[in-house]
Amino acid sequence: MKVGMLTGPLNHESLKSVFDFAEDAGIPCLEVWAGPGSNHIDPARLTAARARQIKVELAERGIEITSLAYYTMDLTVPRATKSVQAHARKCIDAAALLGVPVVCLLAGGPAPGMTKHETIREVLPKVFKPLLAHARKKGIRLALENYFETCLQGLDTSDALLHAIPDDHFGLNYDPSHLYHMECDHLAPIAMFPDRLFHTHAKDTLVDKAARAYVGVYGSGWWRYVIPGFGNINWGEYISHLRHAGYDGVLSIEHEDQTQTPEEGFMRGAAFLEQFC
Repeated sequence: MKVGMLTGPLNHESLKSVFDFAEDAGIPCLEVWAGPGSNHIDPARLTAARARQIKVELAERGIEITSLAYYTMDLTVPRATKSVQAHARKCIDAAALLGVPVVCLLAGGPAPGMTKHETIREVLPKVFKPLLAHARKKGIRLALENYFETCLQGLDTSDALLHAIPDDHFGLNYDPSHLYHMECDHLAPIAMFPDRLFHTHAKDTLVDKAARAYVGVYGSGWWRYVIPGFGNINWGEYISHLRHAGYDGVLSIEHEDQTQTPEEGFMRGAAFLEQFC
């Protein structure tokens, strides 16, 4: 396994600056933010010549792009579905140009008037069908983050979606932190979906049990996302489970820790995770 980072928190910097930072910090893998207008890689503006230049710059630094990331909740919003699909298609094209194997996406929230399970059964297979046809043609895999505000909330919804779309180009960008604060078994998906883990996010969760006991589980302020090593997840145990399942991909640090700058968090998280890689 290798340590990586999602470049979104550094979107105010140029792609070259991100490459320089990753090289200096010893972070060999990048999950590059590729949303519309991204300052790093905007698929709508990426040319073949620019893609070749990026690959040269990566090789010179000894780093790689493991995925392109496009995270939006709008996939299941009827008025926005087509535009989200169009940009996701451009992300697939950009990944193919760059030799990047994975595009990371979100499943979106429940469609209007539907539950999450109804959306999984009735909407998402139709939404992803054209994207998967294009991804398969280009040799790209689609990995959905199990973000709890999307249709992929718990183990049940991830299980339902992967059964509803039994495509070997469709899997997870697995993030244990989301399940942890919901008190779901954050180790279970590793054994449940070993062949559908295409990418992983390394993000920790810090739970304040005293605060939870005071406000209750429906209250707020009793948990927050932190850099790996600063929360409650046992990363040695978690990574041992990944190894046992045959996962040998990236641990991509998703920085949402408000107590650390992006640079501090990435460097500290990478230093912590390296002991397990």
